Amino acid sequence: MSIYVGNLSYEVTQEDLSEVFAEYGSVKRIQLPTDRETGRLRGFGFVEMGSEAEEAAAIDALDGAEWMGRDMKVNKAKPREDRGSTNGGRRNNNFSRRY
Repeated sequence: MSIYVGNLSYEVTQEDLSEVFAEYGSVKRIQLPTDRETGRLRGFGFVEMGSEAEEAAAIDALDGAEWMGRDMKVNKAKPREDRGSTNGGRRNNNFSRRY
């Protein structure tokens, strides 16, 4: 499982985030998604820690904490939802309708 970290500064680095979360245990992985078009950070990230207990300690301590001028939103990451196709949920199989 991983931790969702929201409302991050667009200037944050993986090293910055690792340093903060390392106070609560071993940090296994950090992911900071970027916008496909601009390459700019999207303002949120994910942190994986060594154990559930370490994750819980980090969430309890950091949710709502001010860091880099922003109040962080920290909680358990939810599984990614399948968004389906990009055309409003309708399937486009590139087939012509035949009558």
